[in-house]
Amino acid sequence: MYKFEIYKDKSGEFRFRFKASNGQTLFSSEGYSAKASAVAAIESIRKNAPGATTDDQTTAIA
Repeated sequence: MYKFEIYKDKSGEFRFRFKASNGQTLFSSEGYSAKASAVAAIESIRKNAPGATTDDQTTAIA
């Protein structure tokens, strides 16, 4: 099962990571000074990204 994990980094900032069911970290966040900000970012991803597209910017322009 996929999950978000909230944790504190070495500098005391709140961060989150998104993990796959096999335990692999798929992505992690920037640091937030308040835990509520990290929670809000997770909720924003859940709400706003279900249909996110991919913008491949590695395609060369001829």
